[in-house]
Amino acid sequence: TYFYGTFPEDFTWGVSSSAYQVEGGWDADGKGPSIWDNFTHVPGNIKNNDTGDIACDSYNKVEEDIYLLRALGVKNYHFSLSWSRIFPSGRNNSINSHGVDYYNRLIDGLVANNITPIVTLYHWDLPQALQDIGGWESSTLIDLFDSFADFCFQTFGDRVKFWITFNEPQVIAWVGYGTGAFPPSVNDPGSAPYRVAHILLKAHARVYHTYDDKYRTSQGGVIALCPNIDWVEPKTPSDPRDIEAADRYLQFLVGWFTHPVFKNGDYPEVMKWKVGNRSELQNLPLSRLPVFTAEEREYISGTADVFCFNTYTSKIVTHATTRLSPFSYEYDQEVLTKVDSSWPSSAIADHRAVAWGLRRLLNWIKEEYGNPPIYIIKNGVGIKTKSDVDDNTRIFYYKTYIDEALKAVVLDGVDLRGYTAWTLMDNFEWAVGFDERFGFYHVNFTDPNLPRRPKASARYYSQIINCNGFPDP
Repeated sequence: TYFYGTFPEDFTWGVSSSAYQVEGGWDADGKGPSIWDNFTHVPGNIKNNDTGDIACDSYNKVEEDIYLLRALGVKNYHFSLSWSRIFPSGRNNSINSHGVDYYNRLIDGLVANNITPIVTLYHWDLPQALQDIGGWESSTLIDLFDSFADFCFQTFGDRVKFWITFNEPQVIAWVGYGTGAFPPSVNDPGSAPYRVAHILLKAHARVYHTYDDKYRTSQGGVIALCPNIDWVEPKTPSDPRDIEAADRYLQFLVGWFTHPVFKNGDYPEVMKWKVGNRSELQNLPLSRLPVFTAEEREYISGTADVFCFNTYTSKIVTHATTRLSPFSYEYDQEVLTKVDSSWPSSAIADHRAVAWGLRRLLNWIKEEYGNPPIYIIKNGVGIKTKSDVDDNTRIFYYKTYIDEALKAVVLDGVDLRGYTAWTLMDNFEWAVGFDERFGFYHVNFTDPNLPRRPKASARYYSQIINCNGFPDP
């Protein structure tokens, strides 16, 4: 049933983007190449051989982007920084002043218009120079990422009060190093994702402590990481094995990063048990899941001020007996997921609109992590069409998803502080190029001027923002 009501007065509404997806200017003004620049330049890697070389040209359209944000009426704009635009070699011995100027213009423009920047330090676009020394498989990156973050806090932190270290670390580890579908295209599903995640967690904690020790008292911001979460519903809610499978799925997907950060500095028990047990059955001398020392656990525990996450969809899950070889993070979970064919489909095969899943997910976070302050950083729906200006499907998606978030806040007492929609305008959607459109603004990619025009959903979203929810008519 539809619920009328409004969000708390200080609730913040925003919209999201990310550097590689919108900026373009891939080699402009001294920017160094990133792993995504190089990956998209190999024919066959991306649908239609699309690249982010120009994308939405946000590098040259700061004023225009801010105008679009003002028209929407958002209080927050979430974007990410391109590491190789600021440090072309990935290291602080090469600072690109043009890149720094670009972000200063953007941040100053936002602040001047009373739009709060939410800034992600790493959204998948590693400088190629750092991939060449081993990328996230190398613990050298802990220091290098910290050095980049330190520079960003020092340079932008007087105006940026909301930082995110990693966007969707599970995607970095699994899609970059397990399936290899994303750069650096490592296909080692049984071990590399666990090794990479181990380093990402240490790098996240290091950056959190740097902020804590050097900048928090003077700048007064918050810092967190941002996992991706699909809600999963047990196929048979009365079957304990399906309930356990649903919890296991969430622990492997999210708990992998949030259990160490929000609970005890260590991986979820079920991950340690499953991966350890299966490694033993695979005749390995040690578990494929690395172990944190007591010092590391203490260092990682508590390294987030708020709980941020991205979500798009839900799935149905059952317990499954999976094969022992080849070794795989996927098989380690011992689950089977599927979707209900009655759920509305979208441009992405397994991204179906399942709004009620969001309310359950918010309640799960509340229970699992002790009622933390929560921010939804990305939520939206992709539609496959060159022009979806009359995008009623998207309006329905936002209406139902935001209403479920409202129920979680008003009826369930979830401490949700903000909602940030994905995305401001149609942009480069990674492996599918420009085929899937998530934007409130339509972008005509065949016109060199890349004109933007508002879709019906843009007007609808600004109405929700204006009313702070759905006041009872």
